[in-house]
Amino acid sequence: MFVYPKPIDEKMVGEYPARAKAGAGFFYDDVLEYRVWCYPHEGAKDELDGDDYYYPFESFESALEFSKKEPGAQDPLALIRQFEWINEVEPGKYVHEKGERIAEWPAECLEGRKREPDSIKKFFESKKA
Repeated sequence: MFVYPKPIDEKMVGEYPARAKAGAGFFYDDVLEYRVWCYPHEGAKDELDGDDYYYPFESFESALEFSKKEPGAQDPLALIRQFEWINEVEPGKYVHEKGERIAEWPAECLEGRKREPDSIKKFFESKKA
């Protein structure tokens, strides 16, 4: 059974900017926090004059529990950090990228995606790219 990782620095949960990239990259290096976005147009409390907002959590489990009981809440997302990732620039064409990238992923995408020292090399070998 997959155990959702804890954030790399629990004191930073809730301190990251709301804006992040969406998905992509195939691998992650760190989990920063879990987020549950709330949409007033789908029944969430209107706390920001109709704008969407999120709550940060230190665990997937607490984010999931909140999302199940709160009207207008979405499924938990993981805010992740990538130092190396794979960019699919067009279908089937992959580029190994390096730097720092912050993105939100559906939390279930974490399983099997923690980057290990040889993860990207193995990915390219499997694609014969």
